[in-house]
Amino acid sequence: MKTHETIFNSSYRSQLITRIDNLTELHTPAWGKMNIHQMLKHNIYWNQWILGKGSDIYKQVFMGKLFGKIVLNKMIKDSAPFDRNIPTSAQFKFPVTDGDVVAGKTDWILLLSEYDHFHNPNFVHDFFGKVTQEQIGILVYKHTDHHLRQFNV
Repeated sequence: MKTHETIFNSSYRSQLITRIDNLTELHTPAWGKMNIHQMLKHNIYWNQWILGKGSDIYKQVFMGKLFGKIVLNKMIKDSAPFDRNIPTSAQFKFPVTDGDVVAGKTDWILLLSEYDHFHNPNFVHDFFGKVTQEQIGILVYKHTDHHLRQFNV
C-alpha cells in the first residue's frame, strides 16, 4: 500500500515550505479568483483553524453531514492533487487586495511547522465533519499543494 503525502512527514513538510518560500509578489494564479495576498491570508487562517488557534466554532454544515465523508474519501484516497476550482467556504474568503508577501509566507511557514506537534482533538471540519489525524495530515498536505500549484510553485 502506497504511503500518502502528509503534513506530519517532515520531508514532505520541508518540500512544501521550500515551495512557499519561492512565492513572490509576481506570482499570479493559474486558476481561481484569489490573488497572492488572498491566497496567503486564506492559508494562514485555514491552518490556524485546523491547528485550533483562535475562537472558531467547529460545526459541520448540513450538506457536509450528507456528503462530507464521501467527498473526503474521494479527495484523499490517492496522491492525485485536488481538482482546480473546488469550492471554498465563505469563512475562508478574504477581500484583501494587497499585503506583505514576505510576512504572509513567514506566518504560513510557521504554522506548517506546528504540525510537528499537532494536537487538536476537538477539530470538526466544516464540511467533512470529524476527521482522523491521518486524514488531517493528508488533507493539509493536499490543501497546501493545491494552492501552491494554483500559483505555479
